[in-house]
Amino acid sequence: MGEMMVEIKSTPIITGMLLAIILATLFKMISGSWGEYAGVLLATIYVGFSVSGNYTNGTVHGALVGTMGAIIAGIFSIMGFKALLGIMEAAGGLDSMILLIIIWAVVGAIGGTIGVIIKELGTSKEKPVT
Repeated sequence: MGEMMVEIKSTPIITGMLLAIILATLFKMISGSWGEYAGVLLATIYVGFSVSGNYTNGTVHGALVGTMGAIIAGIFSIMGFKALLGIMEAAGGLDSMILLIIIWAVVGAIGGTIGVIIKELGTSKEKPVT
């Protein structure tokens, strides 16, 4: 068996983090915490779709986006942008931030995997013979 290597690409991760924070904030304003998770899921689906490679690559990139996005959102929340972001409303401090990181990482891994599946479904269709 060969080793599976994951090539980490910074551009999709940075784009995905920004997209995750923006979408999570907007969707949370509309529909609460489920909207927040939907925003992270959509952003990480994009990341999984945009990176090359297999399911492992998409999953790792999605989880990284979720983890880093949650850390940045948590830092913004601690810095006083909580009213703007609406993230971590439980205000439990470090416990809430750790939970946010775990949830966003799991949602991100799922989104990254879904993105790879969508990409593979789109490219696996045989072109008709003309």
